[in-house]
Amino acid sequence: MYIYYISIYMFVFLLFCIVAVHSVSVIDRFEEWSNQFHIKFLDDNHYLDLFKKWRENDVFISNMNSQNLTYTLGHNQFSGMDSSEFRRFLSWSKSLVKDATLPRIRFSEVFDGIPIEVNWNDVGAVTPVKDQGQCGSCWSFSSTGALEGAYYNKMRELVSFSEQQLVDCDTLRNGGKDHGCNGGLMDNAFSWISHNGGLCSEKDYPYVSGTTKTGGTCQKTCSNVKSSQVVGFYDIPPSSDEFMMNALVKQPVAIAIEADERTFQLYKSGVFTGTCGTKLDHGVLVVGYGTMDSNDYYIVKNSWGVSWGMDGYILLGRGINPETHLPYNNGDGQCGMLLEGSYPIL
Repeated sequence: MYIYYISIYMFVFLLFCIVAVHSVSVIDRFEEWSNQFHIKFLDDNHYLDLFKKWRENDVFISNMNSQNLTYTLGHNQFSGMDSSEFRRFLSWSKSLVKDATLPRIRFSEVFDGIPIEVNWNDVGAVTPVKDQGQCGSCWSFSSTGALEGAYYNKMRELVSFSEQQLVDCDTLRNGGKDHGCNGGLMDNAFSWISHNGGLCSEKDYPYVSGTTKTGGTCQKTCSNVKSSQVVGFYDIPPSSDEFMMNALVKQPVAIAIEADERTFQLYKSGVFTGTCGTKLDHGVLVVGYGTMDSNDYYIVKNSWGVSWGMDGYILLGRGINPETHLPYNNGDGQCGMLLEGSYPIL
């Protein structure tokens, strides 16, 4: 009991010190954030550690937003993580070998007079933003997003496909080439869908790995959605806005990006033109392109839920970076998004 009281007194003292340094409004905002994202504090030390990280991000957000950039930052579910923790959250297996058994076609179509803007959301070809949770399964969400776009184009029907089936079944132990919650590649997922004869719907094989933090046993109880078998896929030639935009005229495209920058972690809105390299660690879906206040962008659907970014989306700078007046990453695209684009053929 004595130890318990000492702990309480120490906690109150430390909290008093925090309030002395930070205004009460800061504490209030931190607790509003922790309530919004249902943070459960393990003990006093956990509270203080999380507050410290949140406050560092809070100051960073304020400093960045005061610079009148083309984008803004804001608090989200990652505000309690420092940079090293966020990088550990990103699971990506870039070293995996791509499956060479499925026909790979180099996209080469260039249309005359492509639209000045494209957004596949406008025609109903994109499912609502999903949340991968505590599982490195971004590759599966990127893959199903591209499949959903291809299926819509073929059948004129929007079906939400099962990421969980890919996480559970497209694994080495089941004859696949990906690693479930430890990363994968979209092209490998397309190959597995082809060999499997299609993919089940989200309704019939729902996603649970965001909570369990691991893949499960491959279930054989659902039936593949009719006409969902992949017969090949297009690889977009790298480092080309022209080919990427022309591909987006046809359908949404699965891509890989580098997402480990602090500005990406805390992105809220606007055209993201900030520092972002080409060490690919995250799979996402491009659903279109456009221009805002003379800043060209790609519309990218993420898999971190609607609390991140613009209701789950980010606008990645396209073409020439307005800050450097040079192509993003020497032509490899903002966050390396022009390096690994592909979409399936049904």
